[in-house]
Amino acid sequence: MTRTPTIAQALGARIHAFGPADLTPKARLRARILTLDTVAVTLAGASMDCVETLCAVPGIADAPGPCTLIGRGAGVSMLDAALVNGTAAHALDYDDFSSVFGGHQSAPILPALFALAEAEGHGGEAVMAAYAIGVETEIRLARAVHFHHYDKGWHPTATLGTFGAAAACAHLMGLSAGQITTALALAVSQAAGVKANFGTMTKPFHVGQCARAGLLSALLARQGFTANPAAFEHGQGFFEVFNGAGTYDPARIFADWAAPLELEDDGIAIKPYPCCGSAHAAIRAALNLRTETALDPAQIAKITVLVHPRRLPHTDNPAPKTELQAKFSVQYLVARALLDGAVKLSHFDEVAISDPRVAALLSNLDARAHPEMGDHSASQWAAEVIVETQTGARLSHRIDDLMAGGGAVPLTTADMRDKFMDCAAVIGPEDWAGAVFEHVSCFDTAPSLAPMMAMMAHPS
Repeated sequence: MTRTPTIAQALGARIHAFGPADLTPKARLRARILTLDTVAVTLAGASMDCVETLCAVPGIADAPGPCTLIGRGAGVSMLDAALVNGTAAHALDYDDFSSVFGGHQSAPILPALFALAEAEGHGGEAVMAAYAIGVETEIRLARAVHFHHYDKGWHPTATLGTFGAAAACAHLMGLSAGQITTALALAVSQAAGVKANFGTMTKPFHVGQCARAGLLSALLARQGFTANPAAFEHGQGFFEVFNGAGTYDPARIFADWAAPLELEDDGIAIKPYPCCGSAHAAIRAALNLRTETALDPAQIAKITVLVHPRRLPHTDNPAPKTELQAKFSVQYLVARALLDGAVKLSHFDEVAISDPRVAALLSNLDARAHPEMGDHSASQWAAEVIVETQTGARLSHRIDDLMAGGGAVPLTTADMRDKFMDCAAVIGPEDWAGAVFEHVSCFDTAPSLAPMMAMMAHPS
């Protein structure tokens, strides 16, 4: 009698069957662009306090090994490299994200793959395929559990990203379908991360942890470790424990699997602003309003920010005091956009956050859920900014779909250069940053990623 495969087994078979030949030209281009973005924000995040503090903990990043700490230089073990680089990749909250995923799809996966590839000599073509199937796995699982999973308080980047990292690393290792099944089941017991810790060092630590956990799951599966292949659908498994009865649909995982690849979805976006993606529609609306009306910030009497209700709970922070709080304050971000016509890295230091001009705007700013944007509206990334001036004028701009037209990802790798160079300038000179950019732009053609990783260690 033939038994119906468990969810992990069905995933394992599909992950195992995937190969470089399944990558479309669009998927390949997306993989290069998103890898450039991840490397850029990791370089900029490598010296952030959360990374410095993590590396100061005894037993982390202090044992010699073959792997690079991006932007830091030390040679460490695979698992430590995945942990530290994963944390750095999300330290600025500037990394790419997906509206379907409800989080950041690349940061959990690429640090783990980089560490594995550098330690075991894998080439860029294999890494690209592994990355693509990792993204497919995590976003397909997101389709099964959202948006209840997100609304309940889980951080999908971490909970679901663990599966993406496990799938990607298992694929790069060339594990069998059965071993991939085990890696995924192991990942079930390591998935974690709650949104209560947004605005603190723990949020980027979530990502480092899930990159490490995904890699560890694959390594354990290769060694013959065991796990329950029914760990997803078991009565005390992932779906029931993390979501609950009636709030998930496993059929969504496999419907039109990889046709097209999730990597090609227009809901994937590169962040133009170094802060929480849930505030991006409001920032864009504020910037557009400022440009279209030639608004003089000195004439602002009142600001109303209306956002999609799903975007508000973790960005409603009317009086941020720290860099991380400011990154999760839609009030601060809109005020900054209206004042300066930009939101950039320099706006998140203590001097910028305590700017008296910002404080004046915040005292007259109200942020709340938009009454016309329901939880199940077509676009989850929408906002409206309304400004009343001292002369009584009412000015407004509304963004109904931040992802509209698929323009949220640059069209070419060259279009990524400005953001990459700005991020890399945090730690190194322009000539070094340019050389790293060129290597990463064509990483899939490299027979080994070791030279590229060594270059990314540090300009010195």
